[in-house]
Amino acid sequence: MSGLSATPDGGPGGPLTFAVGLGQIRPVRRIPGGTLTAWKPLHRILAVTLFLPLLAVAAPPAPAAKPAPAAARKPVQRPSRQYTMEQFMGTTEVTDPVFASDEKRVLFSSNATGIYNVASVPVTGGKPTALTHSKTDSVRLVGAFPRDHRFLFERDQGGNEQTHVFVRTPDGKEQDLTPLKKGVAHFIGFSQDESAFYVVTNERDEGAMDVYRHDAKTYARTLLFQNDKGFAVAGVAPDESWVVMNESLTTSDGNVWRYDVATKTLKNLTPHQGSASYRVADIDPVSGELYLLTDDGSEFTRLVRQSKETGKLEEVEKADWDIFATTFSRTGAWRVTALNVDGGTEVRLHDVKAGTQVALPQLPEGVVSDLVFARGEKRLAFLHEGDRSSPNLYVYDLTTKKATRLTNTMGKALDSEDLVESQVVRFKSFDGLEIPNLLFKPHQATAEKKAPALVWVHGGPGGQTRKGYVNFIQYLVNRGYVVLGINNRGSTGYGKAFHKADDQKHGKEPLLDVVEARKYLASLPYVDGSRVGIIGGSYGGYMVLAALTFHPDSFEAGVDAFGISNWLRTLKGMPPEWGAFRQAMFQEVGDPEKQEAMLKEISPLFHAQRIKKPLLVIQGANDPRVPQAESDEIVAAVKKNGVPVEYLLLPDEGHGFKKKKNEVLVNERALEFFDRYLKPATAATPTP
Repeated sequence: MSGLSATPDGGPGGPLTFAVGLGQIRPVRRIPGGTLTAWKPLHRILAVTLFLPLLAVAAPPAPAAKPAPAAARKPVQRPSRQYTMEQFMGTTEVTDPVFASDEKRVLFSSNATGIYNVASVPVTGGKPTALTHSKTDSVRLVGAFPRDHRFLFERDQGGNEQTHVFVRTPDGKEQDLTPLKKGVAHFIGFSQDESAFYVVTNERDEGAMDVYRHDAKTYARTLLFQNDKGFAVAGVAPDESWVVMNESLTTSDGNVWRYDVATKTLKNLTPHQGSASYRVADIDPVSGELYLLTDDGSEFTRLVRQSKETGKLEEVEKADWDIFATTFSRTGAWRVTALNVDGGTEVRLHDVKAGTQVALPQLPEGVVSDLVFARGEKRLAFLHEGDRSSPNLYVYDLTTKKATRLTNTMGKALDSEDLVESQVVRFKSFDGLEIPNLLFKPHQATAEKKAPALVWVHGGPGGQTRKGYVNFIQYLVNRGYVVLGINNRGSTGYGKAFHKADDQKHGKEPLLDVVEARKYLASLPYVDGSRVGIIGGSYGGYMVLAALTFHPDSFEAGVDAFGISNWLRTLKGMPPEWGAFRQAMFQEVGDPEKQEAMLKEISPLFHAQRIKKPLLVIQGANDPRVPQAESDEIVAAVKKNGVPVEYLLLPDEGHGFKKKKNEVLVNERALEFFDRYLKPATAATPTP
């Protein structure tokens, strides 16, 4: 089976995916590596969002009504019903859909029990059935066996990202296929003939992910590729004659390499002059031709193909926005492409045999993620969501043009009419550069009743604030806060020049964009410009700390979730399995050995005496990307200033929050903090 599970690339994701990394497409599954993105659970950051127009939708309950275009919508100036965080958390997250071997069911990951487990649901609809029952560590589905009812899942320990690959048999027995004493393992896909599957591990060398071939029946494994260069493995040829990898020279410059299994030789397939990004999109399952994504010679990323006959790169697809993913169905009958269009995504579905693009009519505004084809190529599964509607699982019949909704994930207590649709807005920064954003305006905010506001900074470097449902943003807006999700310079999705504009400038120009965002909010007639805060996670958390440190009068309060306070320590301590990507991060942010003075200059910890506004810091104790010391030390330093500082340490989380109970705790604590410093003492009480 094959599908689309990548995300817009851009920033330090290392060999993993999303906003800071190399997006991977099924059957090439997510590869271990890093990213400094996160606030909501990591899977929602790692999944790509894309518009998928549907022809017909069969109930369960109908999705939210189609909103009018942003320019045409009339503002609704009425008080919306207020909800508690527990009511918002009645919403279930679903992700990672995979068809069962008989294509009668779809398997997926779900946090319906408060923690992620694997479940299944019939393709015709019905009540989901739980297949795993973990109560401690999240279980994430990664693959289903194509010829029987076994499936593969990954699990770490308390968010430490030291994942192992497990198999579950129909009788409920689970077996760790990668019982490593130390290191990580990730599933990356089944072989084309379905007799085997591939797993990468760093058990031999903690800085390199080797590829192992596992027999699908016995699980016996053989080493297919010893990855001495520490490249990011991106795929295996249909005939297993070669392995293809992504090399990150910088976060905006990279090559694609091929390893020949027979001769044990490596070849750079994309030598080029200057800075240009090359990375693997997919492999044609019939011809074996390699499809790549590149911005070499263009402002936006386009799709090219390496000719099997000549070896030359041929143009396949391009647009005035970045193409960030393409993938084939199992025999290559279909190919689907995703474009990053102004904070949302547009999809192009291609009938490969006919050589035509299948025209699909536009439907209600929304985004789709985790699109996956069935083996028989007559169905595809996907998740669909909107700003006001949580992701739901659908199955789309490519023959009848009918999509069936299989889940109803929205919290029963929530009325989507009380929630808010985002609007794409732009403002000019200090130097005239136009900065794109998503703006969420509370229903009750008016010129007569001005609201406090928050600048929401995404992770990265790179990354992007994108359309889609986020419980916490809707909670904040529902409680009366205007939220501006900024895409400061350096963000993905707005062309090569915009993406590279933050290189070696962190804590400076990109931070000034965030400061200007406060000025933009203050210019809005319904915003109280004297009550503006800032919030962000990971790299966004760094931006919070940097804003309060280097521009101490710009915001009235800040919430930092696992943000970097000391770049020297974080860069030196990057997880070893990121391999060659570590050097790319040094090029993006700074080399801790050669640029110590510069990195100290932009690290809030060394200037914490300048912080004078209230700060809330949130940290997962098991975070392997931004270690707990980053938060411990900035909290201790700010306390010396006599400034109100609060610290919430979660002992059972890592880089992002995977347990519902912790999400409730974090989100409520953040709201209480902002209410204390940005609202009058008489805050409204939520209606039960």
